[in-house]
Amino acid sequence: MDTVTHDLVIFGAGLAGLRAALAAASASRGKLDIALVSKVQLMRAHSVAAEGGTAAVLRPEEGDSLELHAWDTVKGSDFLADQDAVELFVRTMPEEILHLEHWGLPWSRRPDGRIAQRPFGGHSFPRAVYAADKTGFFEMQTLYDTLQRHAEVTRYDECFVTALVAADNVYRGLIAIDMKSGRMLALRSQALIIASGGAGRLYNFTTYSQTVTGDGLALAFRAGAPLKDMEFVQFHPTGLVPSGILISEAARGDGGYLINKDGERFLERYAPQRMELAPRDIISRSMMTEIEAGRAYPRPDGLDHLLLDLRHLGAAKINERLPFIRELAIKFGGIDPIEQPIPVRPVAHYSMGGIHTDLRGATPVRGIWAAGEAACVSIHGANRLGTNSTAECLAWGRFAGEDAARFAAENALPPLPEGAVADEERRLHDLLRTEGTESPYEIRAALQETMDRSVGVFRTGEGLTGALAGIKELADRARRLRLADRGRVYNTDLITCLELQNMLEIAEVVVAGALARTESRGAQARRDFPNRDDQRWLIHTMAARNLDGPRLGSLPVAITRWEPVERTY
Repeated sequence: MDTVTHDLVIFGAGLAGLRAALAAASASRGKLDIALVSKVQLMRAHSVAAEGGTAAVLRPEEGDSLELHAWDTVKGSDFLADQDAVELFVRTMPEEILHLEHWGLPWSRRPDGRIAQRPFGGHSFPRAVYAADKTGFFEMQTLYDTLQRHAEVTRYDECFVTALVAADNVYRGLIAIDMKSGRMLALRSQALIIASGGAGRLYNFTTYSQTVTGDGLALAFRAGAPLKDMEFVQFHPTGLVPSGILISEAARGDGGYLINKDGERFLERYAPQRMELAPRDIISRSMMTEIEAGRAYPRPDGLDHLLLDLRHLGAAKINERLPFIRELAIKFGGIDPIEQPIPVRPVAHYSMGGIHTDLRGATPVRGIWAAGEAACVSIHGANRLGTNSTAECLAWGRFAGEDAARFAAENALPPLPEGAVADEERRLHDLLRTEGTESPYEIRAALQETMDRSVGVFRTGEGLTGALAGIKELADRARRLRLADRGRVYNTDLITCLELQNMLEIAEVVVAGALARTESRGAQARRDFPNRDDQRWLIHTMAARNLDGPRLGSLPVAITRWEPVERTY
């Protein structure tokens, strides 16, 4: 095994990871040796799939305000967001938008040349800053281009992290496989930032790319960092049927309608004030209610769907504001939204939970920070508002980058524990030589089917209990995996097995939290406990790792200004 040493390692190269690298490089003025480690090639991170926009208050003179953005976020979270974190977030974002502007991002413009903003669900002011409907792609490209100015950043593309080494609650290093050569690397550094994204591939019908398997979450969990609020999985209302590809909320922000098979704009029954611009959890539940009531278009594969109608927007507006949505609908649905409505249904889209951090992204493990979807600060609480995710990646990428850089400059390189490298080499060698009988692909498919069926928009105690038992059974089967490929170079069988181990561990935390939380709040909709229970459950779920499963605890929600009230739209 080769050993390489840096001052700071950033694990993940999406929006949060790239922003952290830029912040760290700027804060250290080129004096730190920074590594950027990613399981994919740079610009292949899932952040490029973000479409609709990034939330920020740019126009207080027109009626928006930091207080209004904070209130919208807290209310949207069903009052589970930490309000001190939300207030820091909304204060930070206007400056982040201007950073990207100065770095050259081609924001969409008003006729007068100023940065344009569009409406988004749950926001009471049109504050979504956007670049047509490819905002995440352009943000990634801008950060990537800007990073080229910093020679002190070393990239490790297509490098899969297999272990996070910590001892005595102190970070010591990472161990990874360079997929291109098959060689193993021990990456040592004073500090680590985990920006590896969420775990959306726990589901089959999902907007996520195949690589989003919760790796950073699982590795941090094993290293002693608690996971927070993992039961809160967001379902986006408009996943393209049958692929699950995201049809951005920008389509509704620009005036698209959701209709059932009777041609009704059915949201009049559920969110009459905000209609298609209600928060995602409310719209997703409304859609599933329509589907279950038989007012959807049936499909033999069970993906009964409703329609997103953009036809009334006209070709000119669709081509100017929503060109990527049109391209996706044509290529993957065989439908031109200028002429036909798009078939959609709720789809797994985002993890509100993640690695527990403090207000600036530091985890309880000394030397480790987390940012972006991998982290839970928490600003999203039980339900995230659209465009707050790319914004969070930028804000906490910056915070974590600045603070981790300072820590790395002030602290010595920690030693690797004796035997840690050899133990990991032995584990991977044994996995490559195993003579098991189980297919990782079949177990992965069974896990996703379980999550789709029992841990979806609506949940029950009975369904969650069955899902938890099923996941434990799958985890037992995963101890007897069979690898067809015994080689080292680009061994996708090996990577699939490692990803599967991560997914099973995180799935158990998600389901255990959902089963324990006997209330409905935001994305946690329990049919057997349909009401929000602030007296018992105005708390964060904290999960610590145990050999026999996650040990659940709680943490108070930080309330600074707004006491919980009834949440209506």
